[in-house]
Amino acid sequence: MPEKLNVDQLYKRCNPDIFKFKTADELPSLEGTIGQERALKSLDFGINLENSGFNIFILGENGTGKMTTIKSILAKQSIQEPIPSDWCYVYNFKDPDAPIAVSLEPGRALAFQKDMDELIKILKAEIPKVFETKEYAKQKSTIIDEFQLKQKDLFSELEDEAKTKGFSVRKTVSGLIIVPIKKTGEPLNEEEFEELEENTKKKIDKLGKMLQEKLDDVVRILRDGEKLVKETLNRLEREAALGAVGHMIDELKNKYQDTEKIILYFENVKEDILAHLEDFKASEDQQSGASPLFRMQKTEPTFTRYAVNVLVNNKESEGAPFIFESNPTYFNLFGRIEHKIQYGIAVTDFSMIKAGSLHKANGGYIVIDVLDLLKNIFAYDALKRSIRNKEIKIDDVWEQYRLVSTTTLRPEAIPLDIKVILVGNPNLYYLLFNLDEEYRELFKVKADFDSRMERTEENMHKYASFIATKCKDEKLLPLDRAGIARVVEYGARLAEHQDKLSSRFSEVTDLIMEANYWASKSKSNVITAEFVEFAINEKIFRNNRIEERLREMIAEGTLIVDTSGERSGQINGLAVLDMGDYSFGKPSRITAKTYIGKAGVVNIERETKMSGKIHEKAMLILTNYLGSMFATKKPISLSASITFEQLYDMVEGDSATCAELYALLSSIADIPLKQNFAVTGSMDQNGDVQPIGGVNEKIEGFFELCKLRGLDGSHGVIIPEKNIRHLMLKKDVVDAVKAEKFSIYPIKRVEEGMEILTGMSAGRLNEDGTYPENTVNYLVSKRLAEISAALKEKGKGEEESEEKSADNKDK
Repeated sequence: MPEKLNVDQLYKRCNPDIFKFKTADELPSLEGTIGQERALKSLDFGINLENSGFNIFILGENGTGKMTTIKSILAKQSIQEPIPSDWCYVYNFKDPDAPIAVSLEPGRALAFQKDMDELIKILKAEIPKVFETKEYAKQKSTIIDEFQLKQKDLFSELEDEAKTKGFSVRKTVSGLIIVPIKKTGEPLNEEEFEELEENTKKKIDKLGKMLQEKLDDVVRILRDGEKLVKETLNRLEREAALGAVGHMIDELKNKYQDTEKIILYFENVKEDILAHLEDFKASEDQQSGASPLFRMQKTEPTFTRYAVNVLVNNKESEGAPFIFESNPTYFNLFGRIEHKIQYGIAVTDFSMIKAGSLHKANGGYIVIDVLDLLKNIFAYDALKRSIRNKEIKIDDVWEQYRLVSTTTLRPEAIPLDIKVILVGNPNLYYLLFNLDEEYRELFKVKADFDSRMERTEENMHKYASFIATKCKDEKLLPLDRAGIARVVEYGARLAEHQDKLSSRFSEVTDLIMEANYWASKSKSNVITAEFVEFAINEKIFRNNRIEERLREMIAEGTLIVDTSGERSGQINGLAVLDMGDYSFGKPSRITAKTYIGKAGVVNIERETKMSGKIHEKAMLILTNYLGSMFATKKPISLSASITFEQLYDMVEGDSATCAELYALLSSIADIPLKQNFAVTGSMDQNGDVQPIGGVNEKIEGFFELCKLRGLDGSHGVIIPEKNIRHLMLKKDVVDAVKAEKFSIYPIKRVEEGMEILTGMSAGRLNEDGTYPENTVNYLVSKRLAEISAALKEKGKGEEESEEKSADNKDK
C-alpha cells in the first residue's frame, strides 16, 4: 500500500524571512511587468518592426495585465517617436462632393485654419471699400455713360430717319416697334390705314419693314453692347478686387509654399472669390437704409467653403500618439459625416466631417479590445480594409440599407501609417486565426500572456514589489512580511501548483484591497497575514452559498453520499463545480452493477445522452483495461452498468475513471469498498494513474463533508501521485492531516487504490495467466469465469431445447 502524504507535501509555505523589510512601503515601486518575458519580447518585436502586416494580437486570460502592460510600454515608446502630421479637409471647388485632404506639419493645421478665417474676415471688410472708392465709381460711370451715349445716338438717328419718312419708334409691352404717324404726329390707327389707297399702303408697309429691320439691328447692337459693358464692368470689378485679394493670397502662398496642395487650393480660392464678388459687397438694403418692412427677404451669402476643417491637430502632442479605443464602433474608428436639418432636409458639407480614433492615432498606435470590435457591425471588416489599403476612408455605411438615398460626401482618403494592437482572450485569437485567412496576413505578431510564472525567490521579491506598488497607487495600508508571504501562497493556490505563481494580478489586487478593508476596520496600521487569511475566508463565505446548500443536502440525506461503512459496487467520486466566480468540490456516489450477459460495460449517462465525449472515451479505456487484465488467455463475458447516482446534469471529463473502475471491480467480485474514502484520478489503458485538475477543491469538498459529520481518523482521499505538486490545501485540511484525523493517499497505479479501499492485495498476474488466491484480481477473475461458464451452460441448454423442439416437429 502507498504511504499517505505528510503535512509538508500538502502546502508549500513562503518563508517570510526571505524578505529583508518590515513592511512593503519600504520597497521601491515596481517598473514593468513580471513573469511575462515571452509576451514582452513579442511586444518589443511587433512594436519596432515597421513592415506591413506585423500588427499585434495580445492574448491571455483576464487579469493577467495585458492592457496595463501595453499602455505602459506604448507610453514610453511613443514619446521617443516623431510627432505625425496634422490633417485637415478643405473645399473642393471643382468637385464639391469630394473634399480634399491636406497634410501639414504638426501644429500648422490650426495656423492654416486661422489664416483662412482671417483672410475672409479681411476681404469681407476690404472688398466693399474697393467698390466705394471715387476712382472705381468714376471708371464705372465712364463705361456706363459711354454706352448710354452710344445708345442715345443710335436711337436718335433712327428716330430722325423714321420721322422724315412718316414713322415713329414706340415702346410696347413686347418691345420697341416702328409705327406710321399722321401729320399731326399721332400714330395711324388700323381703320385709318385701311382707308388709304392701295399704293400708299404698300409704300407704308415697305418703309415700315425697312425701318423695323434697322430698329432690330440697333437693338441687336445695343444688346451686344450691354453684354460688352457687363463684361467690362466685371473685368473692372475683378481688377479692382484683385488689388485687395491678390497680394493677400500671394502672401499665404509664400507662407505655405512647401505644400503643393495648398498652393493649388489658394489659386482656386482666389478664382472663386473673384467669381463671387457679390457675396462680399455691401447689400443694397444696407446702402439704401430701406426699412425691413418694405424689403425682400434675401438669402445671406455663406463663406463656409473658404473654411478649413481641422481633423487632426498634433500641436500639443509629444511623440507619436497612442489611443485606446474603448468603444470601437465604425464611426468612432473611422469618423463620421454629420448632417443638420434645414427646412426638413438633411444637409451636410465638408466642415461637418469629424475625425475617428484612427485619424487621431495615425502615425502611432491604437489599442482595441477585439471582443468589443467584433460586437460592432462593419467595424472589423473596415479595419482590415484600412490596414490592407493603408488608408482611412469615411463612408456612409448605412447608405446601402436606406430606402431613399441621401446626399452625402466622398472625402478624399487619408494615408494610414499605424500599428494596430488587438487585445483578447485565447479563444478569440484562435477563432480568428483559423477562420479568417486575411487576419493571418494582417496580425502576424502573437503576444501570449501566461497565467502562471515560476515560483523562484526572484519572482517572489517581484511579487512583493508589485504588492507595494499597488498599495502606494491605491493608497492602501502596507503589508508586513508575513502578509506578503501569505499573498504569495495565495498566488500559488491560484496557479494550482506549488512551484508556480499566478500572474492573474487582478485577483491578487482584489485580495490586497479586501485585506486592507478588514485591517482598516480593525484600526490596524499594517496588513498582516491574519487579515489576508480573513479576507480569503470572507470572500469564500460571500460566494459559497450553493456549496453549503449542497453539503447540507448531503448531510441530511437528500443527496446520498456515505462517509462510513463498506459497500460493494459503490464508491465516492469527486467532481468540481465551477460557478464562474467560485469553484468547489462536490462528492458524488458512483455505483456499478454486474450480471450474466454479453452486453459489456454500459455507461448509463451515455445511454441517456448525459455523457460528454471525454467521459465516453474514459469508459472505453476502462473497458480495454479490463480486457488486458482478465482476457489475455480466454475471453470474458459480462453485463455491467455504471452511473453517477442523483446526477441531473451532463457528465464530462475523465477524472472519475479510477473510481468507476473500483466500483466495477467491487461489483464483479462482490468485494466491499470503504466508504470513508473518496477517489479522484484518471487512468490509461495500462492502469497508470494520470493527474487531474481541481485537486485542491476536490479534496476540500470531501473534507468539509467528513468534518460536518465528524472526523474520526478513518476519512481520506485517494489522488494521483502526479498531483502532489498541485496541492495548496486550506489550513483546516492541513491541520486535520497533522492531527491524523484525515489522510491523503497518492497512487501511481490503479491497483494501489484498490488495495487502500479493500484492505486486500490487488494481485499480480502469474505466468500461467492466473492471479494469486485471496487477492482482488483473483476474485474478479474467478467471478468472470463463473459468469462465462454460466453463459456457456445457458447456451447449451438453449441448444438442447431447440433440438427437442425440432424432433417433436419431425415426428
